[in-house]
Amino acid sequence: MNNAIEVENLTKYYEKFLAVDHINFTVEQGEIFGFLGPNGAGKTTTQRMLTTLLTPTEGRILINGHDLSRDSYPAKRQIGLVPEESNVYTELTAWDNLMFTASIYRVSRGERAKRAEELLQTFGLWEKRDIKAENFSKGMRRRLSIAMAIIHKPALLFLDEPTPGLDAQSIRAIWELIRRMNVEGTTVFITTHQIEEANQLCGRVAIISHGKIAAIDTPERLKADFRRVQSVEVALESKTSEILEISEVSWDSLPGVTTQVKVGDKMRLYTEDPSALLPRVVQYAESHALRIVSLNTLGPSLEDVFLEITGGQVGTVIKETQENSPRRKGMGGRK
Repeated sequence: MNNAIEVENLTKYYEKFLAVDHINFTVEQGEIFGFLGPNGAGKTTTQRMLTTLLTPTEGRILINGHDLSRDSYPAKRQIGLVPEESNVYTELTAWDNLMFTASIYRVSRGERAKRAEELLQTFGLWEKRDIKAENFSKGMRRRLSIAMAIIHKPALLFLDEPTPGLDAQSIRAIWELIRRMNVEGTTVFITTHQIEEANQLCGRVAIISHGKIAAIDTPERLKADFRRVQSVEVALESKTSEILEISEVSWDSLPGVTTQVKVGDKMRLYTEDPSALLPRVVQYAESHALRIVSLNTLGPSLEDVFLEITGGQVGTVIKETQENSPRRKGMGGRK
């Protein structure tokens, strides 16, 4: 399969600060590719170089075979970009925003109105076409921003943090639109730190940390590589009328627990062998006059993988066994 993006030895310095450190990856045509990283990891800098908004210090970028350093114009015509902050013109109506953007992308006059109507219908904005964008909600502006980015039918769409601060309904609507565009042939590159977003949408993800690519693979293969972050999650209550604080319960006596993490009103016990730990948790609860409200085994999530690689934590660490902690066994992962 041909590649929509090829990145070779890509590097970016800001004076003496190394923001992106000699990274390499490819994005295949027709896939949804996620680029994950915590704030300051280099993900937005990378995307800006891929979309010609920044000039690399070193390295090579090919967009559908076009070298951005030598042949950027045909590459730019195949790109659509939705920046983190919606770039709609609030003083213009939804219709005028699309007409103006279509003219910039040199969409023919005969096609502009047709495409604008199709997009506004698709994005649920047709009835609002004559209303100024300043009166739109954040979710409506986001949908209009995506419509503006694809009115010229780009082969490659870049989305920078597409759903931060949106309500659940708007997020689901945008996810469905992204999937639909992909089915119709658009390659999608999503920069995000929303783990569930990447898990739901992306066929492959790259995780960048401190300017370096730490792992690239499908979400499921990444999870499989991190079996050591399996866990048993338990919620307890006292059999008496006393209020039980979950963090006050000590699990030190249970073999196989590497880390204890408080997540809301539950305790997550990380272990390499959840099936062996389950009966021990039940026995512990019975011996300490505790009632189990819920008890679940959890495989490694993409969030666990992301946090393991980047050094984050899903909850509050109550206890970490030095010799057994998964963080002390190396990060692993695929490239």
